[in-house]
Amino acid sequence: MDTPFPPYEPNGPNDEARGPRLREIPLRIIIPNVITVLAICAGLTGIRLAFENRYELAVGMVLLAAFLDGIDGRIARLLKATSKFGGQMDSLADIVNFGVAPALVLYVFILDQARSFGWIAALIYTIAAGLRLARFNVMAERETKAQWQSEYFVGVPAPAGAMLVLLPVYLGFLGITPGPLFGFLASGYTVLIGFLLVSRLPVWSGKSEGSRIRRDLVLPAILLVVLYVATLMSFTWETMVVTVVAYLATLPFGARSWQRKYGGWTAPATPATSEFPEETDGH
Repeated sequence: MDTPFPPYEPNGPNDEARGPRLREIPLRIIIPNVITVLAICAGLTGIRLAFENRYELAVGMVLLAAFLDGIDGRIARLLKATSKFGGQMDSLADIVNFGVAPALVLYVFILDQARSFGWIAALIYTIAAGLRLARFNVMAERETKAQWQSEYFVGVPAPAGAMLVLLPVYLGFLGITPGPLFGFLASGYTVLIGFLLVSRLPVWSGKSEGSRIRRDLVLPAILLVVLYVATLMSFTWETMVVTVVAYLATLPFGARSWQRKYGGWTAPATPATSEFPEETDGH
């Protein structure tokens, strides 16, 4: 005999109608998402500090946001905690930390000296960063991967773009007086970085399996890293200027290396067989 109020059965036929049950989530899955949220907080705090004219702290927070945003995905893979939710959070953090935050900090510091031209340059860079990240998200879903895609980026990656576009701010910290001429030059430079983000320029990533170092050079390489970190801590803005110039100087060599290995590049025939599919990491 059927009762008007049947007892609840956890795995019974009424369970699906009640919707998904709450379940416990392992802590290792939460950790990468917490890092992503901290990255967003750092980027937004950098914007606030820029409007308060605390520019050195603002740039420091933007660079910290870029660092946190760069390691959250690696930590997720290390902990085997990747998820679609984390991917969506990471995309939100990317556009804030690599697009909006650097552009606003740069605008408040110097681009406003160029008036409308400076604002247009900031808009172009932000939109370029968004397009770069959208292209990454779309092409990363491809099942067929090119052999070289772990070795080269397509265009300058967004984290590097955030570091590069702040060059006028670094120069300002070194004593260059912000003014209209500097503002117009900085606006042109900002637009240039935006185009590098969305370009099809092959940029060497250094992540290929063949990227190895000779055993006898391991210790000197470690010492060079220690030297770089020491100079970064002691001469922060001078080191950042040298880093930006060195990175820009390597771009032609990366393109030349691509030509030697793969014989040049052409526009893709179809999305599924693009000669330039997106990289697997680094945005």
